[in-house]
Amino acid sequence: MAREQRSLFGEILDWMLAPLLLLWPMSVGLTWVVAENIANRPFDRALTETARNLAQQVAISHNEVVFQLPPTISEFLKADNADDIYFQVLGVRGEFVSGDRSLPVPVADEVRQPGTVKMRADEIDNQPIRVAYVWVEVQGADEGQLALVQVAETLNKRSHLATEIIKGVILPQFVILPLAVVLVWLALSRGIAPLSELQQRIRRRQSDDLSPIDEHEAPEEVAPLVRSINDLLARLDQSIKTQKHFLADAAHQLKTPLAGLRMQAELAQREIDAGQRDPQELKRSLRQIARSSQRAAHMVNQLLALARAENQGQAPRRHDVPLGEIATEVVRDFVPRALDKRIDLGYEGPQRGLGPAGRPLLRGNPLLVKELVRNLVDNALLYTPEGGTVTVRVLHDPFGQVVVLQVEDSGPGIPSHERELVFQPFYRALGTEVDGSGLGLAIVREIAQQHGAEVSIEDVRATPADARGTRITVRFPVSHDTGRPTPHASGETRPWENTGVQKRTVVL
Repeated sequence: MAREQRSLFGEILDWMLAPLLLLWPMSVGLTWVVAENIANRPFDRALTETARNLAQQVAISHNEVVFQLPPTISEFLKADNADDIYFQVLGVRGEFVSGDRSLPVPVADEVRQPGTVKMRADEIDNQPIRVAYVWVEVQGADEGQLALVQVAETLNKRSHLATEIIKGVILPQFVILPLAVVLVWLALSRGIAPLSELQQRIRRRQSDDLSPIDEHEAPEEVAPLVRSINDLLARLDQSIKTQKHFLADAAHQLKTPLAGLRMQAELAQREIDAGQRDPQELKRSLRQIARSSQRAAHMVNQLLALARAENQGQAPRRHDVPLGEIATEVVRDFVPRALDKRIDLGYEGPQRGLGPAGRPLLRGNPLLVKELVRNLVDNALLYTPEGGTVTVRVLHDPFGQVVVLQVEDSGPGIPSHERELVFQPFYRALGTEVDGSGLGLAIVREIAQQHGAEVSIEDVRATPADARGTRITVRFPVSHDTGRPTPHASGETRPWENTGVQKRTVVL
């Protein structure tokens, strides 16, 4: 299932507006609580003062608690048109003295503090009320006997005041909240505008414009992304240049054998048209055609091998590589060519793995490793004169860190200043008359890099005295996973396969 594409603008907007919309109801609830608290304060103070004034009117006469409601307070209690006001006076024994009998009393287990006015919420006739009450010490009463004075009112004025406060606070928010959303939208649009401009600049580029993007024109937060894109563009530009150079060189190199083919074919055609029937001349032309076609086919094969080696860099799978078997197979494949040039072609090393029970110590791509060995041997035979020597060796590092492949020849050698250049595609060592493609060592280095191996070139003081010789060494890192059997570890052997290490197998 394809992952849904997300919008950066929408995601930022969601993360900014979602908390705002979530906090708004919380703000309304908190405002309501605060408004109720604010609305209760002035009315609670009024009730408290009324309760204190009523408490001053409590006295004892003839061992009975008496209460006389002053006219001013009576008028005050009757003057409120918004709420119902109640009061109650109870004697020291809890007997009713004056006021409203239905007014509930405080809980029995409450700690009584004489002279201290307390507030509580209660109900009367299923209607919520606010009650101010005070316990009163009456002169002449026994110690510990207290009278109770209560004043209560309904909550209409309080609710109205709280509602007005809420309206004054919340109603502006209904205007501010949409305005805040619009401002956030505009701010995000303005903040993301540089990204849109960057996108448009990239879209307006030509397909072949791989020049770096000016990161100073991008926002600071996007600069790392721009630097990464510039790095990618630089690598892509270098890759395209390399491919163009490679294709140009390949086309140039293929022109020579193809031109030879055409020339020899035209020459043979003219001889036939001229009536010349000399078989030797026709054979000579056909040999030239065969030689040119062979050279072209060889170059095409090497081009395909190099492309295959480059593409295999993306393949992470590795297999056991029986380097001894591969080297032996390659040597035997080149026997006919060595015989044609009278070259002493030999192999030194094991014909199976170097690990325990003959298991390989190298893991990689067997086909590419074989291509590497083939190109080394092919290159050595190409540059070794008739009567020379080419030796292929497989060695095991005594420290157990690398597996070494060596191909040594008695050719003219490679000057030290050219040893890095010979790994470039289509480069051929100066001063040689060899008709090669210049791709062999480029393929070798590419495959070696895919396997984490190192390639080095050194001189060999070979015979005759005027020949220096060349030894190319490839050091493959040893794989630590050598426990699995090789494809032939079960006992199956090749016809030429022997166990152990040979001093030298020579093919003439």
